[in-house]
Order: sequence, then C-alpha cells, then structure tokens
Amino acid sequence: MKFLLGILCVFWGVPVLAQMQACPVNINFNQGTLSNWTAETGIVLSGSSNLDTNSRVGESIYPNWQASSISEYQLPSMNGVKVITSSSTDYYGGFPTVPTINGYQYFYSVLLGSTAISKSNGNQGGYFRNITYSINVPPGPTSVPYTMTYAYAMVLENGTHNSDQQPQAKATLSVNGTIITCASPSYLLPTLNNAQGGGTGATLDSAAAIAQGFTPSRYPSVNANPNSPTGGHLYDVWWKGWTEVTFDLSAYRGQQVKLTFEADNCTPGGHFAYAYFAFRNTCAGLQISGDSIACISTPITYSVPSLAGATYDWTIPGDWTINSGSGTNIIQVTPGNDAGQIIAHEVNGCADLRDTIDVKTVLPTLPATLGSPNEVCTGTNSTTLNLSGGRGGVVSWLSSYNNGVSWGPLADTNRSYTASDLTRTTTYAALIQNGQSCAVDTTNSITVTVDPKSVGGTVTPPYYEVCMGQNKGAILTDTGATGHATAWQSSSDGGTTWADLVPMDTSLVYGIQNVTGDIEYRVIVQSGVCPADISSIAQVKLLNAYFPVANIAPADTTICYGGSATLTASVSTGTSYQWTHISPLSGSAGGAIPYTTYDISNTATPLDTSLYILTILNAGCPNALVDTFVVNVYPRIVVNAGNDTAVVVGQPLQFNAKSNDPGDTFAWTPAYGLSATNIPNPIGQYTGETTEVDYTVTATAANGCTGTDGIVVKIFRTPPDIFVPTGFTPGLNIDNIFRPILVGISSLDFFRVYNRYGQLVYSTSSTEEGWDGTVNGKPQPTAAYVWMVQGRSYMGQTIFKKGTVVLMR
Repeated sequence: MKFLLGILCVFWGVPVLAQMQACPVNINFNQGTLSNWTAETGIVLSGSSNLDTNSRVGESIYPNWQASSISEYQLPSMNGVKVITSSSTDYYGGFPTVPTINGYQYFYSVLLGSTAISKSNGNQGGYFRNITYSINVPPGPTSVPYTMTYAYAMVLENGTHNSDQQPQAKATLSVNGTIITCASPSYLLPTLNNAQGGGTGATLDSAAAIAQGFTPSRYPSVNANPNSPTGGHLYDVWWKGWTEVTFDLSAYRGQQVKLTFEADNCTPGGHFAYAYFAFRNTCAGLQISGDSIACISTPITYSVPSLAGATYDWTIPGDWTINSGSGTNIIQVTPGNDAGQIIAHEVNGCADLRDTIDVKTVLPTLPATLGSPNEVCTGTNSTTLNLSGGRGGVVSWLSSYNNGVSWGPLADTNRSYTASDLTRTTTYAALIQNGQSCAVDTTNSITVTVDPKSVGGTVTPPYYEVCMGQNKGAILTDTGATGHATAWQSSSDGGTTWADLVPMDTSLVYGIQNVTGDIEYRVIVQSGVCPADISSIAQVKLLNAYFPVANIAPADTTICYGGSATLTASVSTGTSYQWTHISPLSGSAGGAIPYTTYDISNTATPLDTSLYILTILNAGCPNALVDTFVVNVYPRIVVNAGNDTAVVVGQPLQFNAKSNDPGDTFAWTPAYGLSATNIPNPIGQYTGETTEVDYTVTATAANGCTGTDGIVVKIFRTPPDIFVPTGFTPGLNIDNIFRPILVGISSLDFFRVYNRYGQLVYSTSSTEEGWDGTVNGKPQPTAAYVWMVQGRSYMGQTIFKKGTVVLMR
C-alpha cells in the first residue's frame, strides 16, 4: 500500500501542488487594508522627467499599512491611496471601479491618485503615489506554474507637456532590480514633444493615445487650466478601461519578486493622474473563464487573462466552430452536439501556460406553456399557476400590474407558483433557461383578474311618490355601487319577501312602472366573481291621482334649413302645459288645459338641430309628463353662381355654379342664351336682343333641400373693350374699389396703378380684384393716380389702355 501511494504521489504530485498554491496574503486587498503592502506618496522635482525615479524632492513611506487609505502628500483632505471594497462608476471613464473581466468577478481594488494637483512652488512639482508588494515565491519545481493576474484602469489629464513630463500610470515587476517587462505596462499621454517655453503647448498625439486604448472623456477637468491666465476647464481628460495582465513566477521559485503599482501627476504639477489596480485571488496557473455546460448552436465566449505580446492557441471539441477571436485571449464559439475539452495555451516572455476544462452540451431552451387566466375576488384568494412542457428550469417568475408594460421579478424558481391574497389585477409569466449558457426565453403570459368587493350602493331617491297610471319619469338610480346589477327586486309586504322584477333588469337605473300600491325596491349587485351585495331600499308610495297622458307627434323630425316643423300633442289627461325651448317656436307658450281631449299645435323654425320640451301637469299629481321633440335641421345649401359680369354680342360666357354639397343637382332660369339649364356649368351666348339678363340657379340636395343664387350678365353691342372709371371713393359704400370693367375680355394680363412719383402702388392679373386705395394697409391720400391695363379678348386680341383716376376721401 505504501508503494502504491508513493506511485500516486509521483504521478499526481505536480497537479496537486499547482492546485494547492495559495496567493500571497492580502495581495488582492481582501482584508480591506494595505496590510503587507508598502505605500509611498510624495512630490517630484518640478519639470523633471516622469521616467526618472530619482527626481523626488519629498516623500512619505508607509510599510505594512494597516489602514484602508493614505492621504496625498501634505494634503490630508484628499486620499492619494484608497482600498475599494464596493464598486461604483468612475466619473470620467464610466467603467466600474471594481471590475468583472472575461467572466471573472473581482471583489476589491485599490485607487492610486486623485484629481488633486499641486502648482509648482520652487522645486516642488506633481504628486506621485505607489504601493509595492514583496512576493516570496514558494519554492518548488519550476515546471509548476505560479501565476498571478492583475487588472488596471486609469484616467490621465493631458498637460500639453513633452511626453516624459505627462501624467502617467504604470506597474513594475522586478527581480533583484531587473524589470520583467512583459508584466510591467506603463502609460503616459503621448505628445509630439513640441512644448514651448515654460514646458507647455505640446500637441497631444491623439492617434497614438487611441491606439493605446485611451478614450477622451465627455466631462471637463475639475481643475482650472493652469496653463492659461484666464483659467477655464478643458475637455482634455482621457481614460483607459480595465485590462488584465498575467505573469508566471515559477522561474523565480524560492526568490523574492517585487510588484509596484504607481500613478503620477505631470511633473510641473498642474494636471492629475489616477489609476485602479485589482488582483485575481488565484495563483495556481492559467484558468479559462467560461461555462462548462454549453448550449448547442448557441454562441458562447471563453477567455483567459491576456498576456502582453503573447500568442494564443485554442483547442475545442470536434464539431464546434470558432466564430471569432482565434489567436486571441477571447474566443466566441458555437457548440455542436459533442462534449469534450476546451484547451487554452498562451505564451510570451513571462509565461508558458495551459488550462483545460471539460465541457458538456445541452439542448437549447424551449419555453414552457403557462395555464389559463383566472379571476378572483380581492382580499383572501389563491391561484396556482402551472407550467407545462418546454425545456429548461425556471429562472424567475415575473409579474406586471400594467398588462405587461413593465415587469418585476418574483423570487421563485419552481414550475408552479401560487399567487395569494391579490388586491389588484396581475399578469404573470416565467423566464425559462436550459442551463446558464442557453438563451433565456419567456413563457406566454396570463392575467389573474382581481375584482373589487361587491358594493350594493344607495338607491336614490330613497322615497318616491308616483301617480296612478304613471309609467314614465319615475327613475330610481343606484349610486356608489361596485359591480353590475344582476337583478332589481320588489317587495309589497314591507321587505319580508322579495321577488325579482320580470322582465329581468340588469341596469343600475330603473324606471318605475305598473305600480298598483305602495311598494319597495332594491338591487342586487355583483362585482365579477365576488359575493353579491344588496343596495339600500327605496320606498315608493302610490298617490290617488292620475298621471298626465298625451300623444305627441312627431317625436323626431327633420327639416331643411329655413324650413318649419309642426309639433302637436293630444292631451287626454292633464290640466296645464308649458313649452321650454331656445330656438324659435310660434303658437301658445303654455297655459291651462280647459278640457280633454285637448290638442296643442306649435310651429318650430330652428336654424340648427334643436330640442323643444313639452311639460304637462295634472292636478293632484306632483309628477309632470315631460316629452321632448327633436327637430333635426339639414345644413344650409350655399350656392355661388359667380360674380356679375359683362360680355359682348357673340362672346361665349362660361358659367360655373358651385354649392357646398357635392351631390346637388342644378336648375337655371331663365333659359335665355344658355346651352343647358340642368347642369352647373352651361355656356351662354347672346345676339344683342337684350342688354341684361338676371339668372337664378337653384341647387337641390339628395334630401330635397335647396339653395339659390343669382348672377347678372350685361350685354354690350360694342367690340371687346376695357372700361375704367375716372374716380373712386375708398371707405364709402359705393364706388369704393377701383377695378377695370372687362367687356369681351377672356383674360387680364395686368392692371397697374402708380402714384404721382411713378411708384407702383397696386398690381393684379385677376379679373375679380381691384385696388382699395391702400398700400400695405395704409390709406393713400386724395390725388390723381396713373393706371395701365392690358387684357386679351375672347378672340385673342390684345387690348391695352392707360389713363388717370382720382382717389377722393
């Protein structure tokens, strides 16, 4: 047995050693302090190079510091070093202050630097801060990896100095003073090194900065520009997001290696730098990040920490496909059906590392089906929702109070969910996922309708007197009810027994009818599936007097605009009546009814749809018979025959009547000279037998309503000509528009009016318009004005005239 155990140790010794190697104490800041780290803060020589570590003129050293923070050098109000135990968002870069990278979640980080700056004072320049860990590499075979992975992110403000004086952030891994460059990244904001006198004004090499992974922030510096006498806050802060570095210290087993993180302001002091550093809490070799259970045909990502200048080689199961990232530290693959292994191999000057994970495959998610909707009464209730079919487990149940517009999670991963004691309507669904690498899918949604408790309400009025024969105007209304009426009930024995009204009435408003004695009413109200409730009771007393009786005609009628309607009523029971109306009504407005049967007749002449209310009373009965006549009025038919005009003998005249009803028919009178009388656009032509014709055109709508308009045609026995008045009087009722009189003219080229200075005051080419004696709304003075007019006759002749007109006020 001892011999067998020895053989097992020989074969298993190396992997067991690799898995058991612990990281140095607090190297990942998990104690929340700088314990086991040595911190240093200080100030560099103003204007020196940030690449020269011997240019420091003041410093403070904090070995094995047991606190979580250290202030900036001689600036106690601002932290220069701080351990971060809870992630937030960096102001300038928008990245998390404690990262998750390639699927690995860090829990701690350290912040070196701040936005604090120091202005040059003698030989004092910018702040620097660094922390150092002396790593005692465990002894053992150099073939067994002893790896560490750290991540960094930074924010640097451009100082427009030469590059070596710019703000910087860096990490330095060294053995016996020799720097291991592949694990020692260093960043300065690069410039073209063309600084002017005073060390400023250098042009930022933004292309080089972007190539190094820097991005300009959208926020300005919190500090005023120290290079300008007027200050101002520049938009010249750059950030670089989280990047990982892995290194293998197996070659240094039994030795001490130093790791230093540092952030330095510009050496003149006026521009800031700060950087974050975080450590993975594993030192046992390369580790692949990614799910060991992959979803068939669903893309998934696997990654390893990056190595500076490294080459990467991946091996995947045979029927899997690498979609992207081959030759990098991050690959996206599409899994096939086969299980197998994923192997990563990365090599650079710092490490030669491998890792293997076993992977299995699962079928993609199929959403389950959620059962039927349900309805419950608010308060104490219970509904069990069950899933059927599908593929995958429940990630979470979801609920929504706004019909699926927004959802909230429910902490339940069972395939059935019991919704209890609901007080409002809720929609439910479930998220289904078949393993973490498969896509999440959503079931159908169902709604549990929650009905409010039934409330019977109050029947008003609670006491009502009706007259004998009254089947109208006695209304009971249930107010304040919650739910719908299932039945009105009546009782004639003081509420001892109740019977549903026949026929059934399910409205919350009931018209009392067929009462033969004193009676009580109530209504049964039910809200959804909740137990029904009963309203209050209304008492109805039958009076020893008859209700008015009358026959009205017509109840509703329709007339044309400008027409009339005769409203009649024949009263067989009643002693007085009264009309109520707004629109005109001729005839008696009301009065006593001397005998029965008594006939009432009035004529209504409304211009739009109107109501006429007739109220009839009978002595001894307090309830009135109220009937409403509705007189509907068709819209007015508006006809336009056109403007009065003038023609010469033999000139064709095109008429074009229009109305506001596109379906109208037209009729013209007289027929003299017209090509037709039953169309809207006949042509008139005249021989000179008369000098004037007055036409009337009537438009008739489909409903029989009509409208009319007229047009006067003057007939001249002269050739085509243009006549122009010699004067006009703006502001008076006659001769107030100056326009040419066109005889035999088919079109007007222009009509222009000029003042005595030759300025154009009016111009038109419309045959319908003229000058009102104003310019831009301003009345023109009394004076003589020159006019010119040109038109074309119906035979194509050009007629031109000019002259003067007197404007008189």
